[in-house]
Amino acid sequence: MIFPNPLKKGDRIAIVSLSNGILGEPYCAHEKELGEKMLRSFGLEPVYMAHACDGSESVWKHPENRAADLKAAFLDDSICGIITAIGGIDTFRTFPYLMDDAEFIRAVHEHPKFFLGFSDTTNNHLMFHRLGLQTFYGQALMPDLAELSGDMLPYSGEQFASCFAPYHGRKITPAPVWYEERTDFSAAAVGTMPVSHPEQHGYELLQGKPRFEGELLGGCVDSLGDMILSDCGTEYAEHFSTVPFIDPSVFNEQASITRRFNIFPAAEEWSGKIFFAETSETVPTPERLRLCLQALKSEGVFDSVNGILIGKPMNEQYYEEYKTVWREVVNDPSLPILYNVNFGHAAPRAILPYGAFAQVDAEKQEITLLR
Repeated sequence: MIFPNPLKKGDRIAIVSLSNGILGEPYCAHEKELGEKMLRSFGLEPVYMAHACDGSESVWKHPENRAADLKAAFLDDSICGIITAIGGIDTFRTFPYLMDDAEFIRAVHEHPKFFLGFSDTTNNHLMFHRLGLQTFYGQALMPDLAELSGDMLPYSGEQFASCFAPYHGRKITPAPVWYEERTDFSAAAVGTMPVSHPEQHGYELLQGKPRFEGELLGGCVDSLGDMILSDCGTEYAEHFSTVPFIDPSVFNEQASITRRFNIFPAAEEWSGKIFFAETSETVPTPERLRLCLQALKSEGVFDSVNGILIGKPMNEQYYEEYKTVWREVVNDPSLPILYNVNFGHAAPRAILPYGAFAQVDAEKQEITLLR
């Protein structure tokens, strides 16, 4: 595996819109400004790639431009890191423009960069995992660095600051509070804090031994399910019926595109790993979660992993119901499952390095990143 250098003050950081072009919409100008300010407060200089701010419709219609931005970031030696603007729904459409491009693949190998994002960016992470580059499942510009309060949420900020040093020996522990998803992202909300709650659960061991270890591999459950399910167009048709430029039928191609480029890890690649997974802001019903997990099970994901880390559900919705679904689908009481870990869509967010060797200790309430 190729390990990128940690961030350092003075680094130029590419901003890319790989899944959604909302960063370029006028009604998000205040978030763009907040994100720039926060990056600079860490000593980083934001660099918007050519199409990052093209807007939602243009970004949707031109996956080749998104791919070109990512390639350009890797080819530019003055850029040391890449942060996604936000997640989305269809970054898989960039795969044909990247995985068939020998120059891009060579650039990834010869000019590795620190790459950070979550949600639909799961697809990009697994693409880079296939190419042998370590990336980081964590924060994005708009949800985190552009936090409307004017500062990153304390736990999230500490996690981002940790990216300026090697992660070896770092411990991830439960956040003392969690935050509800905002309902108002307008300029009027600038300077306000999201609703917070004291953490009542900590890390919950659902089953299995309290200590386990392995290399980290995973992502957003919804995105992972979409990569291998063939009915995504039907699912998205109603959801995006009011967005005229989105064609839901393209999602029916996701599974075939994913398989064409071997993006989803094969069954044997999960052996000895710690599978980390979390649910998106759409808050899938327990039935939809079950469908996604059954699809993952059919791919052999649960056959030989050493354990599972599950992210806190957003707003703690379906908190108890999800536990039942996970236990029933995994159907192996000996496989350790640690629940309610602070990563993914529920704020605040930890950062998980793909391929890092982690030790989990549920009794000590800590996850240690060793190598």
